[in-house]
Amino acid sequence: MSQTFTKSQVAEHKDDKSMYIIIDDGVYDITNFLDDHPGGAKILKRMAGKDATKSFWKYHGKNVLEKYGTKLKVGTLAEAAKL
Repeated sequence: MSQTFTKSQVAEHKDDKSMYIIIDDGVYDITNFLDDHPGGAKILKRMAGKDATKSFWKYHGKNVLEKYGTKLKVGTLAEAAKL
């Protein structure tokens, strides 16, 4: 079951108990992935609660999102009104 999150809701999830990041329009729970990340937990902690799309695609390929995305995805990003 997939939920819809706003950017402010994702920003609330940036502590050790719950860490979410945004990649494209997906919201991913990286809390239990910290120790498995090859670049180390420090990088993920820095991006927790933020839109990590640009830095994710800079260092990762499509195959990484395909491999881990289904396990870590908790929802999608709600569309916000652009003023």
